[in-house]
Amino acid sequence: MTGTDTDPGTRFAAELDDRLSGYGDAPFIEFDGQWHSGNDIAHYRELIDTALTDAGVGPTESVGIVVRNRVPHAAAIFDFIATRRPMAMIYSYQSENSIARDIEILRPAAVVVDRQDWTAPVRAACRRIGAAAVVLSLTDPIVEPALSRNCETADQRGTFDLPGLHILTSGTTGPPKRLPLPTRALQHTVLSMTIGQTATPDDPPELVYWPFGSIGICQVLAAPFLQKRMVLLEKFNVEEWVRAVRTHRIARTGVQPAILRMVLDAGVPPDDLASLQYLPGGSGPLDPELRERFERTYDVTLLWGYGATEFAGSVCAWTPDLHQEFGETKRGSVGRPLPGVEVRIIDPDTGAPATAGAQGRLEARSEVLDNRWVATTDIASIDADGFVTIHGRGDGAINRGGFKILPETVRGVLLEHPSVLDAAVVGVDDRLLGHVPFAAVEVRTGLPVPTEEMLKELVRESLPSHHVPVAIAVVDELPRNAALKVKVKDVAALYR
Repeated sequence: MTGTDTDPGTRFAAELDDRLSGYGDAPFIEFDGQWHSGNDIAHYRELIDTALTDAGVGPTESVGIVVRNRVPHAAAIFDFIATRRPMAMIYSYQSENSIARDIEILRPAAVVVDRQDWTAPVRAACRRIGAAAVVLSLTDPIVEPALSRNCETADQRGTFDLPGLHILTSGTTGPPKRLPLPTRALQHTVLSMTIGQTATPDDPPELVYWPFGSIGICQVLAAPFLQKRMVLLEKFNVEEWVRAVRTHRIARTGVQPAILRMVLDAGVPPDDLASLQYLPGGSGPLDPELRERFERTYDVTLLWGYGATEFAGSVCAWTPDLHQEFGETKRGSVGRPLPGVEVRIIDPDTGAPATAGAQGRLEARSEVLDNRWVATTDIASIDADGFVTIHGRGDGAINRGGFKILPETVRGVLLEHPSVLDAAVVGVDDRLLGHVPFAAVEVRTGLPVPTEEMLKELVRESLPSHHVPVAIAVVDELPRNAALKVKVKDVAALYR
């Protein structure tokens, strides 16, 4: 990197590359009980770059990753960010046909995919758009060229070409959509996750479990920027999470409400979590009773924040110092805005900024995202000390363990079934996940009545798996009021 490289994204990519090279033979990532060194990750990177080059893909051309929380996928992510290659995340926890559809929509120059997801529909989608394909695996061969670029059928335009990430939002500010996060935005997110932290290579590792396909990718970036090791879980599991905390004496790690409930329900002994000092949290509101119970049981401070993919991660957060000064008097707050972020509350009736303490719709803007105000559907207030409190949502979004689901998105898919006349989707209480989607459908007279599993499969084929309702009731008529509007409470009452 020369002195003329003043672009923040270029500096961030170069810094990531430098920090990754610093691990060498030292342990870097623990996965499934096995440590992988920095040189192991470098070897993955070299194999992936070689496979893409041999397949006819240039160094600046786009790649779509059907991503899983596995070591070769982490190596690919590190490589593409460090080399500033445009990269789009494709969720693996959806049907093979949905994965294929995403590939055809994105039209990347190449697809990087786990052997588990290299299915017939995915192969066919790559061939139709002329994309190269590289298959990753946890067993030999660990990187395998599968398809070469077919320039005769390839669409050179694609749908993304900016260095950085293109990920699917969780739906906090509207329907889930592809969002480009330039490399400079990733830098902001990593800084927000490591604010107030100092570390040495001998410190306990970072614990990474949140899916790479969403903003959780920044969990995996935090470790190299702190020059720490990491423990990587493919999926959250209480037993493995507790094992990592207990074995490595982890002092802090991110959580969400569902995790707190699962740990409490599992009856994890407090001694197993004795190393924890505080837990940053988010991805959904924290019930006061749950907070009190967890903190009392494990003597651990919860530092709850607020963020969204659209803002490149966190917007507001607590630090240990802030908590020491204000924690007892502002327990319901999500902290103060992070450096480089502004928030304001808008009166929903007048559109004007609300006064201190008044509730309204939250808007935020960040220096790394063109400094534009982004409106949310969250109702919030800001007190005289600058602390933000979230009071609820202004829409009917369902927060399923941190994943946001807009009922209308699921309803639209159910209406595609020829036998469905109308449908309603509502959130119902779930002790572990907070809320989950439940649906009721009204069927057309004279047509075959679809089964619940048929309707679930319809949603599963069209949307990520967390959108699939936990149950679907088939009814002759949906409950409606005098104005023929569906009565949400009555629909929820159908849930058994």
